[in-house]
Amino acid sequence: MDTKEAYREKVNAQLREWNAQIKLLAAKMDNAKADAKLKYAKELNDVKAKCDEASSVLKNLEKMSAEVWEKSKESTEKLWGNLKTGIDQALSKLK
Repeated sequence: MDTKEAYREKVNAQLREWNAQIKLLAAKMDNAKADAKLKYAKELNDVKAKCDEASSVLKNLEKMSAEVWEKSKESTEKLWGNLKTGIDQALSKLK
């Protein structure tokens, strides 16, 4: 397995994990009181937007040739790291 494919699998697994967490938090929000629902709704929308951005990064990665991937690897990993930090922070606020 090449580096690009391994990275793609890692990113895909992380997206699946985040989506599962979002579903659990959405269920938690349904059981919250009205004021808490407002907080949850805003944070959950922020997390969903970040996950959509992360999905876009994955789609772009899948379109890259191995040669282009090697050239853009550092910037792609930096972008992914920033997204991961943002999503993890938002999710931790909701727990």
